[in-house]
Amino acid sequence: MKKILSYASVIILYVLHQDFWFWDDGTLVFDMLPVGLLYHVGYCIAASLILASLTWCAWPAHPQTEKENEDSRK
Repeated sequence: MKKILSYASVIILYVLHQDFWFWDDGTLVFDMLPVGLLYHVGYCIAASLILASLTWCAWPAHPQTEKENEDSRK
């Protein structure tokens, strides 16, 4: 299940990165920030959190120990 969620989150990030819906929108948020820029700020925060969680879930606990165990079995 973690693998499916990992792949799905990366695909969703890829699709959301193509933000063609804000290209021609001149709306200002807080009277100074274009809505497209605010979207990218949110996107960068979401991407950072998802990639951090992927690293936390997928990274082996002890990569050096696992490598040493593989070498000793040969």
